[in-house]
Amino acid sequence: MEQMADTLICDVGRIKMWQSLPAYDYNRDLVTPDLNLFQLLIGWIKDFLGGLFGDAVASKYSLIVFAALLLIVFALLAWYLYRRHSDLFVRPSKKVTSYTEGVDTIYGVNFEAEIEAALLKNDFKEAIRLCYLQMLKHLADEGRINWQLYKTPTEYIYEIKKEEQRFLFRKFTNRFLRVRYGNFEVTESQYREVEVLQQEMLKGGWDEE
Repeated sequence: MEQMADTLICDVGRIKMWQSLPAYDYNRDLVTPDLNLFQLLIGWIKDFLGGLFGDAVASKYSLIVFAALLLIVFALLAWYLYRRHSDLFVRPSKKVTSYTEGVDTIYGVNFEAEIEAALLKNDFKEAIRLCYLQMLKHLADEGRINWQLYKTPTEYIYEIKKEEQRFLFRKFTNRFLRVRYGNFEVTESQYREVEVLQQEMLKGGWDEE
C-alpha cells in the first residue's frame, strides 16, 4: 500500500481568489484608511443622513449640509469675537482727538474757568461738553428740568414746556451729541455755534404760556 505524504500542499491560486473577494478581505478592519479631516466629516454626515433619509439623499446633500454647518461655525466664531473683542471690527480713525470723557455732573464745577482752560488748549470738544453741562445746571437751578445723573440728554428736551425754548434746546442738544460721540476733530466754529445757541437760551423767554 502506497504511503500518503504527510505534507500539506498550499493552493496559491485559490488563496489569491479568496483574497480578491470582499467577503474575505479581513485586513480592511485592521488598516486605518488614509482619510483627511474633510473626508471624515463628510463620511459622518453621509452616515447620519443615510440613517435618516437613505443613501440617495445622503449622497446628494452631504456637501450642502457640510457647507451649511461650516457657515454656522464661522458665524458663531465671528459673533463670539465681536462680543469679546469688538475693537477688531472697528476701523481705526485717521486722527484721534485728545479727549477724556468725564462724569457729566453739573455740581462742583467752575464752568467759566473750565471752559476758558479748554479753549486755551483748543480742546473744543471738551468746551462744548462743558457748555452743555453749564446749560443743564442753569435749567435745573431755574426749575425747568429735573436733573439726574442717569438721565439721557433727550429726556431733558421733553421737560422744557415752552415750545420756542424746547426748539432751541433740541438744537443745542443735537450739536452736543454729534460732537460728544462723533469720531472727528471739533473746530472752533462748531464751538461758536453752540455758544450762540447757549446765549440765545440764556436771554430769557422762560415764562409759561
